[in-house]
Amino acid sequence: MKLFIQHKNLLAIFIAIGSIGSLNLSSQADDWPQWRGPQRNGTWEETGIVEKLPPGQLPYAWSTPIGPGYSGPTVAQGRVYVMDRQPKERQATERIHCLDSQTGKSLWVVEYPAEYRISYTAGPRASVTIDQGKAYCVGAMGHFHCLDAATGEAIWKKDLQKDYDIQMPIWGIAASPLIYGNLVIQQVCGSADACMVAFDKLSGKEIWRALKDRGAYSSPILIRQADQDVLVCWTGDSLTGLDPKTGAALWTHPFPPSRMPIGVGDPALSGEQLFVSSFYDGSLMVRVPKDKVASEVLWRAVGPDEQHTKSLHAMIGTSIVRNNLVFGTDSYGEFRCLDALTGQRLWEDTTAVPRARWATIHMVSQADRVWMFNERGELLITKLSNEGLQILSRSQLIAPTRDQLGQRGGVCWSHPAYAEKSIFARNDQQIVRVSLEEK
Repeated sequence: MKLFIQHKNLLAIFIAIGSIGSLNLSSQADDWPQWRGPQRNGTWEETGIVEKLPPGQLPYAWSTPIGPGYSGPTVAQGRVYVMDRQPKERQATERIHCLDSQTGKSLWVVEYPAEYRISYTAGPRASVTIDQGKAYCVGAMGHFHCLDAATGEAIWKKDLQKDYDIQMPIWGIAASPLIYGNLVIQQVCGSADACMVAFDKLSGKEIWRALKDRGAYSSPILIRQADQDVLVCWTGDSLTGLDPKTGAALWTHPFPPSRMPIGVGDPALSGEQLFVSSFYDGSLMVRVPKDKVASEVLWRAVGPDEQHTKSLHAMIGTSIVRNNLVFGTDSYGEFRCLDALTGQRLWEDTTAVPRARWATIHMVSQADRVWMFNERGELLITKLSNEGLQILSRSQLIAPTRDQLGQRGGVCWSHPAYAEKSIFARNDQQIVRVSLEEK
């Protein structure tokens, strides 16, 4: 039997298919489904965003109470996900929250026992990763859950501490889960060659394990070399490229700590330049050619100590590398620009965040601007160049709180989410949504 379709009906079908495709693409682009955005590179693709912020306190679309924690929110399919820890009278539990993104109303909460034996006990560190209707959540002590993202029902769960004899970093498990095909990859910090482990994302079964290194806090990223994917892992002892399918080491650069594993920010990539920086041990720039699976050190720069730094000694926030420049926050809050080819410092600015040990700025690129969320809870719209930092707008987003750090009146150390033309941010008392849509 033959099927005949009139031209106008065929056109209507194509238009409908195109519309559906556009809606799906728009929905995906508007989400922030994992740590540092859709591509895990700190880039916000939405348009129609304000050019200037109103002065003073930004108005909330909604505010919802939560407990303390460092876990940055993620947003997917109209839902917001965040983790916290119960107040001090119930300190032995962690919670995973799912909220309605339009109202902030709680949709479900999963709570489980988690006795902390780490420093800085405010709460979970990692962001929830959303993939194909599932939420992958890792707590500070290694409780790993795969949940139905709509209902919170457990699909599988693991106690990584029990299964992998974690050599627990002093600040706990902080890396966020990474989805790769049918795998979920995690910096487990386990013994017996299990610093990095890949699990079947549907069953939780281990697929591969890799690296004898001590664990650290940085989340793994994916890059492309010679038309294949490379998993870049910054551990407590090295910067290493792995085959994400098998865990086989493709290249490695030892980066042993002088005092303790302390790598926190993600590796930052631009073209063939791959950059990491740590509080005590300075910066490392590696070339990762696009035409072959290899790497080479371009430069290494380290000062005498964290108070007398050379180049950049970053702590929490991930740096930005672009146009042969590096932008990042030094050990005491000095915002710096480096020549990416040499590591030479081009300029320093002290206006983005007040000077303090571990002073933090989380940066996200959007069009020709960089959005900065500093530890004082301020939101800044900026432009960066080799000539300096230009602050276009600056407002208060959320108040610093003391659970994450009791010093200097508290901090905001959790990375915000940028989705649905809004910013979603949290402190130790509440999570808020602020619209950034251009009216």
